[in-house]
Amino acid sequence: MSLAVGIVGLPNVGKSTTFNALTRAQNAESANYPFCTIEPNKALVPVPDHRLKKLAKIVKPQKIMYSLIEFVDIAGLVKGASKGEGLGNKFLSNIRETEAILHIVRCFEDENISHVEGTVDPIRDIEIINTELILADIEQLSKKIEKLSKEAKANTKGAKESLEIAQKLLEHLNQNLSANSFDERENPYCKALFKELRLLSAKEVIYGANVDEAHLIQDNDFVKALKEYAKKTNSEIIKLCARIEEEMIALSDEEANELLLSLGAEKSGLEQIIRVCFAKLGLISYFTAGEVEVRSWTIKNGYKAPKAASVIHNDFEKGFIKAEVISYDDFITYGGEAKAKEAGKLRLEGKDYVVKDGDVMHFRFNV
Repeated sequence: MSLAVGIVGLPNVGKSTTFNALTRAQNAESANYPFCTIEPNKALVPVPDHRLKKLAKIVKPQKIMYSLIEFVDIAGLVKGASKGEGLGNKFLSNIRETEAILHIVRCFEDENISHVEGTVDPIRDIEIINTELILADIEQLSKKIEKLSKEAKANTKGAKESLEIAQKLLEHLNQNLSANSFDERENPYCKALFKELRLLSAKEVIYGANVDEAHLIQDNDFVKALKEYAKKTNSEIIKLCARIEEEMIALSDEEANELLLSLGAEKSGLEQIIRVCFAKLGLISYFTAGEVEVRSWTIKNGYKAPKAASVIHNDFEKGFIKAEVISYDDFITYGGEAKAKEAGKLRLEGKDYVVKDGDVMHFRFNV
């Protein structure tokens, strides 16, 4: 299970620079003019997790395999994108395929970098993007309502109920309110609509406040305004300096950590983004540890053992018998599987066991 995060924002806010930094590769062209990103750049990035290295010190595997996160750098949107302005609504469909949105917002002044709207105003920039996402959802939902209306007349099962909730949702969107704030989104018919249409404004949004080096620790007025906005909309905000993140591309992990500490920062932008995305989307990781590899597997929080096993291979779920489980803390404390087992810390769990974050697991199954 890989997590896809779409990086969006107005042109020249630091999206492609952030993408370069997060993927540690110059995969996206950064330039001081709109639409330098024409095709969505994609990159699969290992999810940093210090626990894997600690497990590897004990197990001494041939390799370490991290969970993956996919970043999709999507071209800068402008007013009218949902109607084809700029590079058109083609890029809105790229966002539709992601699980979460990282909305990069410019929170710094620089006369050498132009702004498509002429001035720096984070809240205005956010509302421009949000409106385009909502307008795209309105267009898509309206088409669905036309189809549901015909099905309701034909007495198709569930069509009437789906039509009713779709019309309520459309009325909500027409007030320039996101699908995420719709009161009836837990309604099963509404959930089905969300799943089918992959509504843009229903996605979890994390705001990335792109600041200059001077304000990486101390907030400027732009960041303060963005934090107030995020609080009102129950959204998460990450503060990063895309320039600093990009500088770290050429550094080793140790050098990068030293640079962050010298600036007063504890975590890189990538680590912050992954932490918030995992929490927002209800994701956790469990581990497998053997001589061949120590590996992290990403699952939804709440998965039972057979479902968790399926991310390794579908046959593991079909033929599931038992799961051997050692908590991460016990695995480290007792120095591996053998001693943890001697101490009675290895448990045999059945089909109803809910996997915990950090579980070290081995699955027994029938072929």
